[in-house]
Amino acid sequence: MTTALPSTEVLPAAVKDETTTSYAKRKLSSPWASLAALVIAILWTLPTFGLLVSSFRPERAIKTTGWWTFFSDPQVTLDNYKAVLDSEEGAGLGSFFINSIVISIPSVLIPLTLATIAAYAFAWIKFPGRNLLFLVIFALQIVPLQVTLIPLLTLYVDAGLANTFWTIWLSHSIFGLPLAIYLLHNFMREIPASLLEAARVDGAGHVAIFFRVLLPLLRPALAAFGIFQFLWVWNDLLVALVFGGGGTEIAPITVALANLSGTRGTAWHLLSAGAFVSIIVPVTIFLFLQRYFVRGLLAGSVKG
Repeated sequence: MTTALPSTEVLPAAVKDETTTSYAKRKLSSPWASLAALVIAILWTLPTFGLLVSSFRPERAIKTTGWWTFFSDPQVTLDNYKAVLDSEEGAGLGSFFINSIVISIPSVLIPLTLATIAAYAFAWIKFPGRNLLFLVIFALQIVPLQVTLIPLLTLYVDAGLANTFWTIWLSHSIFGLPLAIYLLHNFMREIPASLLEAARVDGAGHVAIFFRVLLPLLRPALAAFGIFQFLWVWNDLLVALVFGGGGTEIAPITVALANLSGTRGTAWHLLSAGAFVSIIVPVTIFLFLQRYFVRGLLAGSVKG
């Protein structure tokens, strides 16, 4: 009597995959890879550090020497920041900074609210044409932003909304909705269906399930898109120029910096301080919330 041995035809492939994975992991975690990552991080951060140092140096020192001479001749002043924020002779970026905050917060909250509701419908409510409509929304991510500017501006002018915050809020919300729906939909599909079924057995409807079950679990995904959208809106120049009318009443800080670089191209002390004022908020937000950003972006990308 012979006993059939288990087939070993798949072993070489499995061993090969395991060997390849182990090799890649070993190479990526080697001291040389860590050293390369450290060098890239230093080179990436060095210009920002130089900008920070220059923003605190006197005007004469900035125009006559490089920022690295600060360590041999340290001179520190806050006059640059006073000039760009308050002084009439400077840039007066304080009001533009407030405009950026007023623009960014609603431009994040509006698409987050709409996308969360839409993602729940696509993920857990069956209705005719659901898959086709979701495919259309997903495809909207590849539509260039520039092709929508003139049609949207025409609609805003006809509706009497031109040169108001509403045009910028609505535009950023429209442009951010496809990505928001896609990310939140993928995250919701990772939630076990048994959890929702248990809530339905207890008598919960769609509203109760959405607010009491799903929303507490969606915090990583909501934070991920919130950070992404905030960085996009805060650093935006094109939408603000087109829909803001180029005026100073609703212009964000990016418009003010663009005007500053054009009218004061040699005022490096104002440009360095103004540039650092514009980046301090998004950098701070990203550093404090980056773990949610990574978790939310990876949601739905793998199974198991």
